[in-house]
Parts: sequence; C-alpha cells; structure tokens
Amino acid sequence: MDALIIVVLGLLGIVAASTLGARIGVAAPLILVMAGIVVSLLPFVPAVDIDPEWILAGVLPPLLYSASVSMPSMEFRREFGAIGGLSVLLVVVSALVLGVFFSWVIPGLGIWWGIALGAIVSPTDAVATSIVKNLPVSPRVVSILEGESLLNDATALVLLRTAIAGAAASVSLWSVLGKFAFAVVVAAVIGVVVGKVNLMVRARVTDSTVNTVISFTVPFLAAIPAEELGASGLVAAVVAGLVTGYDAPRKLSPRHRLSDSQNWRTVELVLEGAIFLVMGLELSSIVDDVRVDHEGITTAVFVAAGALFLTILVRALYVAPLLRALQARANFRERMKPRLSDIANRLDNPEDYPPDEGRRSRRRAPSANQMERFKIRVRRTVADIDYYLAAPLGWREGTIVIWAGMRGAVTLAAAQTLPEDTPSRSLLILVAFLVAAGSLILQGGTLKRVVVAVGPAAQDLTDSELDEHRRLLALLEDASVSFVPPEGQSKKKTRLDVIDAQRQALLDARDDGLFDARMLGSALAALDADQISLELKGGPDG
Repeated sequence: MDALIIVVLGLLGIVAASTLGARIGVAAPLILVMAGIVVSLLPFVPAVDIDPEWILAGVLPPLLYSASVSMPSMEFRREFGAIGGLSVLLVVVSALVLGVFFSWVIPGLGIWWGIALGAIVSPTDAVATSIVKNLPVSPRVVSILEGESLLNDATALVLLRTAIAGAAASVSLWSVLGKFAFAVVVAAVIGVVVGKVNLMVRARVTDSTVNTVISFTVPFLAAIPAEELGASGLVAAVVAGLVTGYDAPRKLSPRHRLSDSQNWRTVELVLEGAIFLVMGLELSSIVDDVRVDHEGITTAVFVAAGALFLTILVRALYVAPLLRALQARANFRERMKPRLSDIANRLDNPEDYPPDEGRRSRRRAPSANQMERFKIRVRRTVADIDYYLAAPLGWREGTIVIWAGMRGAVTLAAAQTLPEDTPSRSLLILVAFLVAAGSLILQGGTLKRVVVAVGPAAQDLTDSELDEHRRLLALLEDASVSFVPPEGQSKKKTRLDVIDAQRQALLDARDDGLFDARMLGSALAALDADQISLELKGGPDG
C-alpha cells in the first residue's frame, strides 16, 4: 500500500510540475529535480535507491524510441554529419579530457577509472534536451540536439565498459573500435528488422488500441536482443523508431497513428517526469553513502564543478570548428547549385536540350531506372542545398548548441552501474549526480535567457516561406485534380481516395526534401483529421 501511495503522489507531482512549469515559464524537469532534492533532504523521507537497470533497460528504450519516431527522417539524414560528430567524436574527446582531470584531482583513482567517469558524464541526455523543444530556436538546432542525444548514449556506454575492462587488463585501440562498430552495426540491423516487422504486423491490426499496445513492445523487442548479443540496445530502439516514423504514414491508418501519438505522449510525460523526480530523490542516499565512506562532500562539489566547466569548454571548442566546417560546406554547395539546377532542368525537360551526338555515340544510353534514380538524386541534392542555405548555422545557433548540451538521468544511472570494487565508488556517483543536476539547473534554468539574448527578434514569414507554402498548396491541388475516381463511386469514397492521393504526394515530397518538415507535418495532420472525420460519419456518402 505504501508503494502505491508513493506512485500516486509521484504521478500527481509530475502533473503539478507540468502545469506549474507552463504557467511560470520554467521547464517541468527543473521543477521536478529541485522538488526531488528538497524532499530527499527531509528527515522523515526514507532513502530512495533505484536499480539503474530500470532506467537503462526499462525507461530509456521507450523514451528514445518515441523521440526517434517523431523526429523528421529527412532532417536526421541532412544533419547526420553534425550528429555523428557530436555523438561519437565529442563524447570520446570529452571522456578522455575528463578522464585525465578526474585521475589528477581524485587521489588513487587511475586513468582508466577516470575515463570511465568521463564517459559517464560526457553524453547529453535525450530527456534533458526536451527543454529545447519549447523554446524559439532554429529547427536545425533542435534536429542536431535531438539526434545527438539519441545516439551518444551508445558511445558513452561502450566507452564505460571498455574503461572498466581496461582498469583490470590492457585493451587495444582496435579492440575499442571493434566493440563500438559491433555494438552499432548489430544494433542498427536489429532495429531495422524490428521496425519493418513492427509495421508489417500493425498494418494488419484493425483495432487502434491493440495497435498501440503492440507499439509499446517495439522498443524492448529491439533493445533486448541487441543487449543479449552484446550490442547497444539503445541504438536498436532508436533505429526501430526512425524506421517506424518514416514508413508509418504509408503503412498505418490515421486512426492508428493518432492513437499512437496521444498514448506515447502520455508515456513520455510519465517516464520523463519519473526520471527527473527520482533523480532528485536519490540525492539523500548518495550523500549518505559518501559520508559512510568518509569521503568529503566538499571535495565532490569542487570536482563536479570543475568537470561541468570542462564539459562546457570542450563542447565549445568542438562546436566552433564544426560550425565553420558546416558553413564552408554550405558555401561550396551554394556554388554548385546553379550547375545542379541546370542538370535538373535538363533531366525534367529533355526536349528543350538536344543531345550531343558525339558524346552520345561514345556512351551507352542509361536505362530508364538509372535515369530515374539519377533524377531523384539530383533533385534531393538541390533540395538539401536550399535547406542549408535557408537556415545557416552561425554563432547564435552555435551558442545554443553549446549551452543546451545538458546532462541528465542517464549520467546518474550509468554511474550506478560501476562495479562495487571501483575506487571511491560512492564519491564518483556523487560527482556524476552533481554534474548532471548542476547541468540541468545551471544550463536548463538559464537556457531561455540565453536563447532570448542571442536569438534574432521574432519575424513574420519570409518570402521563401510564403513561396514554400504556396508550392505546398499547389502540390495538394495538383494531386486532387489529377485523381480520376471510378465511375459510380460514392462521394465519401472519392473524397477518401483524394486524401490518400494528396498524402502520397506529400510523402513523395518529403522523401525528396522539397518542403520544411514542420509545414509538411501540419499538412499531413490536417489530411489525417479530414480522413478520420469522414470515416466517423455514417453512410456511403457521409
């Protein structure tokens, strides 16, 4: 009964924090962390000690899966270079720098245990970055931060395992790279298979409630086999989510997708809130462990402060050249755009460009399939260039990327997986907690002010955005006009077929990257609402 009361109070606390946060302009995760810390320090509140496997294996897979399902696949592909660098290279560099720092300031720790703790506090948290979504920042910044937080946990956990092994015996660089490659490749394969099978099965289920229940099992169906094979369960869950999110509009009905969306939002609210609340509640037990081991709490505070400063500094030193490289690439693509646009025009209007007979005679004519693939590649490349040029990443966006790199519950959960014989284990866990909590409170609490300080003033729709909106409406109109219903078909069935034709046109445009992801999402949601409304009406003609 006591456990049930605690669960009910926790749920009410999550709801209260969400409601209060929306009214006072403070992110709910920050309120929950602070509330948990305050409650944990009350003398009559018992110590809270959660098995870290509940978070790593029970909470993170569904949260990462849900986030990846809702992430636009085209933006993920376009930003994959930045995402890959932040989620792999930056985590490795941060872990090594922090490892040297920890081994220097904590007596008797050693470089391998220092790297282990560095790996624990290096990755940003997918749940923590949810704070960014509610702020007026560039969609490119949101895509980069979301993608980074979806993938960097795998890097950190592989590094953690490797460092723990290195503390007991020597490990080679090739061993580390081999383990990481295995963890990612195997997980990606499992994620793709689970994602596709998931859609195949759910497309044949007519009950939306049953469909959603099946979707709740998907992240675990991907993560558990991956972990059993020694791969990354989190990466498997993310890939399964990306595959599901990409193909769901073509495979699942609007009712199924709406049910999924609503129920998964509820799951996210509860799990995210529980993570931050438990994170705060665990402070008391962590501090007690440090006191029992006679480790100075003051020492932990200073070590954590230095580590937090280093995580921000290393991130800034990495992001600055990354943005310069991205801008240089964008400039190169801008110079290439006229040539690519000319090629695209030639492919779309071959009758306007007579072939070069001399060149044609020296080459075998490509097949129709080859020409179509080439046309798609050129069209998507031009669309990618327009995307990069429409939203360049400057120092303002870079500042937000740096400051929004918050740590969270993953750091604390990973720290608690350290072996019992780890030197100064309780101190390391407290340092990890203080880094995560300090990151959330300092960076998360001031992120809105930073965005306001560096962000440009709010603007009305630009000419390019208005033009894009007009092109989107024209696309829908063309899809509607080009559809010819069979003779004698009811008005309701005709309208449903038109909606389906419009949806397919939008999805084809999405695959080619021709429109902004948010604009496409709004248009698809409007079509879904129209279809659901028609299906709920009785009679063949509605």
